[in-house]
Amino acid sequence: MVIKRLETDDEIRGKAYVHCQAWKEAYTGLIDQSFLDNRTLEMSQERAFRAFQDNVPTLIAKDGNNVIGFVDYGKYRWDDLQDSGEVYAIYLLKEYYGKGIGHDLMEHALQNLKEYKRIAVWVLEGNERAIRFYKKFGYDFDGKKLITTLGTEVTELRMILKPPQEMRDRF
Repeated sequence: MVIKRLETDDEIRGKAYVHCQAWKEAYTGLIDQSFLDNRTLEMSQERAFRAFQDNVPTLIAKDGNNVIGFVDYGKYRWDDLQDSGEVYAIYLLKEYYGKGIGHDLMEHALQNLKEYKRIAVWVLEGNERAIRFYKKFGYDFDGKKLITTLGTEVTELRMILKPPQEMRDRF
């Protein structure tokens, strides 16, 4: 297993596959099933190529030639947190859960975000697996909520990591 920067068209297509598949694996029972059923690989590929063209920093995890996970990150996208970074998305195929790969992806992203005094991530309310994952890194809820429509209305919750100076220094 290797973690590297996203570079080739094949890797972009691999990222898109992971994104499409991981949504179906992680969000079944949390969001509208017809919304999940209507997500296509082509939609995910369009999004992945657009993000690549927009220079969104992306790291991928590969098992051999196959992309099995990814993390997108960068400067916080909203105006309410100054001097903040954000993990925009982190996904891993279900068959690779529990092997430390998600942890490694997050560690690499945090290393690349070390210039920021805090890092945000948005998590779907009720996504207990993801919440536990983020809490292991020290993220905590700050009370900010976002209502969005994914077939039906769902709530996203913001979690913030305020790494102590010694944590920033280790990166």
